[in-house]
Amino acid sequence: MIVCSVNNIEKVYGGNVIFQNLSLEIKEKQRVALVGRNGSGKTTLLRLIAGEETPDAGQIHWKRGLVSGYLSQIPEYTNANSVKDVLRTAFSSLMQIEEKLKQMESEMATEKNNEHLQTLIAEYGVLQDQFSVNGGFEIDSNIEKIAYGLNIQTLLEQPFSKLSGGEKTKVGLGVMLLQQPDMLLLDEPTNHLDLIAVEWLGQFLQTYQGTVVIISHDRYFLDEVTNKVIDLEEGELTTYHSNFSGFVKEKEEKLLREFMAYEEQQKKIKKMKETIKRLRDWANRANPPNASLHRRARNMERAIERMEIINRPVMQPNKMKLSMEMSDRSGKDVIKLTDVSKCYNERIVLKQVNLLLEYQERAAIVGENGTGKSTLIKLILKQIDPSNGEVSIGSNVKFGYLSQQIFVEMGQETVIEVFREEVSVTEGEARAILARFMFYGYDVFRHVSQLSGGERMRLRLAQLMYQDINVLLLDEPTNHLDIESREVLEEALSSFQGTILAVSHDRYFLNKLFDKIYWIESKQLYAFEGDYNWAKKKMNEIKEIPVIEQQPPTSKRRNQKQNGKKSRKEEIDALEQRIMELEEELLITNDVAGLQELYQEKETLENRWEAICDQL
Repeated sequence: MIVCSVNNIEKVYGGNVIFQNLSLEIKEKQRVALVGRNGSGKTTLLRLIAGEETPDAGQIHWKRGLVSGYLSQIPEYTNANSVKDVLRTAFSSLMQIEEKLKQMESEMATEKNNEHLQTLIAEYGVLQDQFSVNGGFEIDSNIEKIAYGLNIQTLLEQPFSKLSGGEKTKVGLGVMLLQQPDMLLLDEPTNHLDLIAVEWLGQFLQTYQGTVVIISHDRYFLDEVTNKVIDLEEGELTTYHSNFSGFVKEKEEKLLREFMAYEEQQKKIKKMKETIKRLRDWANRANPPNASLHRRARNMERAIERMEIINRPVMQPNKMKLSMEMSDRSGKDVIKLTDVSKCYNERIVLKQVNLLLEYQERAAIVGENGTGKSTLIKLILKQIDPSNGEVSIGSNVKFGYLSQQIFVEMGQETVIEVFREEVSVTEGEARAILARFMFYGYDVFRHVSQLSGGERMRLRLAQLMYQDINVLLLDEPTNHLDIESREVLEEALSSFQGTILAVSHDRYFLNKLFDKIYWIESKQLYAFEGDYNWAKKKMNEIKEIPVIEQQPPTSKRRNQKQNGKKSRKEEIDALEQRIMELEEELLITNDVAGLQELYQEKETLENRWEAICDQL
């Protein structure tokens, strides 16, 4: 069944036509990838499907009663305080029922009129059944499950307004997943997730019972999740019924067919024009001129005019042109960390880290958000000092650093000004270079503060390309880049003759380029010779090895604490079981005195339950 039908829609911003005459259909339980280059209008189309905006022409129809959830790249929730409050907004109707139940419990505890009490009990029973059937008693466990999967457990009590953009995106995604709408609309959901959360989200969406529409540049993720690809290119939509890898293959074959059809038609038209020319030449040379030959020539001209001309397909669209040239080579040992530890206010971030990166090696650092990946990069760049241990940089090492926070403090500086601050060239040379990175014409005079994440990344890559470097340090280099730009970057890095150390959560990128993985887990660094898939397999094996050595006193205390938590959780389970039993007894008890006793016991148990939960 069709859940959303888009018919000949058009959207215009400031006189610029984003697209027109677009039509598509989305069916139940489809998992759709919406792909296309940055700036092609994907986000605009998704917002139209979500009902966040209206088309300037055409119509969009939704299945009657359809509930959709739209996640923008950085969501806002102005009426919520803590992250947990935000997540609980996913259950707003259930929260209203819960509040009503509490009010009725207070009324019943003090009600003296037996007849009115019976009415309250009956209403309470109906509301409680409604609350239970719709998952009211599972609210906290569902929130816990989603928070664990997205790794936001530590954020639950923090004010939502104080979170970073990436953390807000994670929480917004959590709200959408908790709501379980009929149709999920996700705009770049993996951009701010770490590897573990991306893999968890992929597994979640594979079993999701509703319809999913995703904008993403994560090729591995799209392969896992989607079964239909809609390609938005040059203002036109093309649908492919496959995952992303299948789409790439089908699109190449389609382009090849279109090019062959174009060539055949061009050959036919050329042959017909040559025949027309000959016919007219023969007709004019005849004495008198041959009218029959002129008619034949004109008929052939009309045949050409009636043809539906095939446009030449764009086999090689404009792409960023990137090549990384290495300066003089570095020494054999490029980066060496020996027993390095880092603490912030007695909080240990990294513990006894050992790392050795040699000339021309390509290594990647992976791990969950907050495990110390960026700290490790800062230690290598000597931006911070280690608490213990030694960081050594080899001879003749010239770093080129690409960070996640690019040009964030820029004001009115233009693209060309920022580029020339790092690269000493004339304005004409700078414009020629920037054109290779898709900054054409007036684009070079735009303010850097107005650039998108992908455009800032391209500008920084342009700077790096023309600097004297032999070691690349890359912090999430594929973030905000569209798929074509990622492929160009991968090509350039493949041919780079220097050394590369990168932080990334792009599994496709990791598997394609890196044969050494450093994995941060529990403040320690593990090294694996192989790609990401191999490292993940070996890391899982390490996690499953039981620790049989005698534990130091600190470990014993930690275990005692964990055992204490375990016993409290067991007490919570027992309390919840008894509270449910009391609620059932309340529904069948008619004695007023007995009811009040049951309510008092239930209230005492609930207070105890809340107190224990606060301790966990």
